[in-house]
Amino acid sequence: MAETRLNAVSKSFGIKPAVRDLSLTIRDGELVVLLGPTGAGKTTTLRLVAGLEMPDSGTVTIGGIEQTQATPAARDVTFVFQQYSLYPHLSVYDNLAFPLRSPVRRTPEPEIKRIVGEIAAMLRIDDKLGNRATQLSGGQMQRVAIGRALVRRPAIALLDEPLSSLDAKLRSELRIELKRIQQDLGATMLYVTHDQIEAMTLANRIGVIEQGRLVQVGSPREVYEDPANTYVATRLGSPGINLLPRKLFPDLAVPGDVATIGARTEHMTVRPAKNGADARVKWIEHLGDQNHLHITLQDQTIVSLVEPDTELKVGDAVAIEFTRPLLFDRDGQRVR
Repeated sequence: MAETRLNAVSKSFGIKPAVRDLSLTIRDGELVVLLGPTGAGKTTTLRLVAGLEMPDSGTVTIGGIEQTQATPAARDVTFVFQQYSLYPHLSVYDNLAFPLRSPVRRTPEPEIKRIVGEIAAMLRIDDKLGNRATQLSGGQMQRVAIGRALVRRPAIALLDEPLSSLDAKLRSELRIELKRIQQDLGATMLYVTHDQIEAMTLANRIGVIEQGRLVQVGSPREVYEDPANTYVATRLGSPGINLLPRKLFPDLAVPGDVATIGARTEHMTVRPAKNGADARVKWIEHLGDQNHLHITLQDQTIVSLVEPDTELKVGDAVAIEFTRPLLFDRDGQRVR
């Protein structure tokens, strides 16, 4: 495994910029997740690292060696796609062994047997080695695809939304498995997704990307608690952060350039108020261990977190207090 560095990389397709002046370092043994919506430039960034696209400007360095103009075959990288991309006529064993038998990295068969056995056991598919790929479940096929990317211990493994085609239960299970495998191997990974739960649970660091620009990089907790702007703030959190006009809370002491108050569900206190209060409970979402309180204030809807035994009910007047508000200016940039 090795450190991978993107330095001021840009890529356009025709007149449309896909990646803009992007700089990012994926440290040795680190799992970095690029988080953003469809069209943000996530997959193009992966393809630039893999050599499937050449940058218009900037450099790509892998393991201390500049690889900007190197072919994909010359780079020590592997790619896991959203679709499994297995060889259906081959067994699980042969699918896993395939990269080790390539002319570029031919490995002795006894060594192949040892490596495939180790990876299969780690992926918990060692009892499926004799099966054809078409005899596997979706989750098992994706494990094989991940294993095929890891058998030769690449400098960096690139993963393009590999869990998005699986059902919710399987996604949850494989998230845990993938993190365990990455830690056990000490693998260096760059993973892209639009799923905030994947980003929060998998990443050592998250890079939030918007229209080809890397907006903020930090640990999941840092990005969640200390977003650089409203775009980053809305990428994490379920339910999403409340972004409220400052004028709704004239008594709140904030700097003069604040236009928007951001409040996550757990960063507010809601208590009963007199009937003359403007804010009222519109709906209570019962989730077992907690409730989400949906409140209307003028033309705004606010979602807050309350204990399951709350005495508040639909129609009640309430007062809202912020415990840790996030403040933003008119351009959506953070005011600290």
